[in-house]
Amino acid sequence: METISLLKNTIQDYAWGSSTAIPELLGKNPISNKPQAELWMGAHPKAPSLAKCDGKWISLLELIEKDPKNILGKKVAEKFDNRLPYLFKVLAAAKTLSIQAHPSLSQAREGFEKENKLKIPLNAPNRNYKDNNHKPECICALKPFWALKGFRKISSILAFMEKVCPQNLGKELDDLRQNRNFQGLKTFFNALMTMDRERQSRIIKEAIITAQKLVEDDPAFKWMLNLHNEYPEDIGVLFPLLLNLIYLKPGQAIFIPAGELHSYLDGLGIELMANSDNVLRGGLTPKHVDVPELMRVLSFEEKQANMISPHPKGDGESIYPSSAEEFILSIVSLKEGMVYNSPTRRSVEILICTAGEATITDHGSNGRLSIGKGTSIIIPAAVKKYRIEGNAALYKAAVPV
Repeated sequence: METISLLKNTIQDYAWGSSTAIPELLGKNPISNKPQAELWMGAHPKAPSLAKCDGKWISLLELIEKDPKNILGKKVAEKFDNRLPYLFKVLAAAKTLSIQAHPSLSQAREGFEKENKLKIPLNAPNRNYKDNNHKPECICALKPFWALKGFRKISSILAFMEKVCPQNLGKELDDLRQNRNFQGLKTFFNALMTMDRERQSRIIKEAIITAQKLVEDDPAFKWMLNLHNEYPEDIGVLFPLLLNLIYLKPGQAIFIPAGELHSYLDGLGIELMANSDNVLRGGLTPKHVDVPELMRVLSFEEKQANMISPHPKGDGESIYPSSAEEFILSIVSLKEGMVYNSPTRRSVEILICTAGEATITDHGSNGRLSIGKGTSIIIPAAVKKYRIEGNAALYKAAVPV
């Protein structure tokens, strides 16, 4: 594969998805009220994209297996064992995603091997590790987007929790006041997650009654009530008080490293991650929750959540910086008369047009491809250089080189 190719992608219909956001982006009619949660662009074995080659739609996974160096580039192929190292998505959340974290690379390898030895089927509902890879990820808002990310400062957690649960969480709050550190936060969180259901119910009831009175004081209380409507018996309804509540404006992004507890609450975004499907859940879900394994991978570092704005690179391209080795996210924004010229030193790239129309020209073959809103393409490393012209916005996934 040595040419720029159109992609046809799988849409995952998870229950929390929006029924309208992804069809609107793709210029298609919604399918009644069927949720469409994630559009997957890449070569994950669960749902590889199809690339149009010589008039035929062929699995991108198969194409890479047959010709890894031309598609990925020699260095990327060698570094990532002939596999596309990232998975590119459009994520549309109409309901809350589960509270979750992702393992580090060593934790993923260890967990995957352990569950294989236990002969737990890959599709078993109690399986934690679907592969042996980690899953750092970046999400950029296309529309206003709400999320939870990382533990708040302990002083902030105490201030919130003392307001809503002074009676039923008294002992645990006293312990946290005495131990305002990593271990104290870990002990507090573990106590919340492992206490009996009857006590959790009392805590939830006390917290929700108080939150209803404070709903105008802070959006965290409003989100508590929203989560309680969906999961009335889940201790996760308290998590907007434990984790940083983030509001992203279109164009703003956040980066989620290994071990960071998070959840996406509502909105439409572009998501880019290492090519993995490993998720350890902590609540707000009917799916499997493994508290001991979650505790093993979690980071209990208190922090403020930093939002990422793109850094201009030139020719209309702006980069979202991150520490990931597998991927780099950027946006190419063009107005009529502007031209984006790709660098000559580049890796395999997947692009999706989120607004407008553009023409992409391969400098080598002079082949041209017109794309519009919702169109996605792959540009293999074998394409030495290309240019984009038009009036459009395109998000681009690539591998740092």
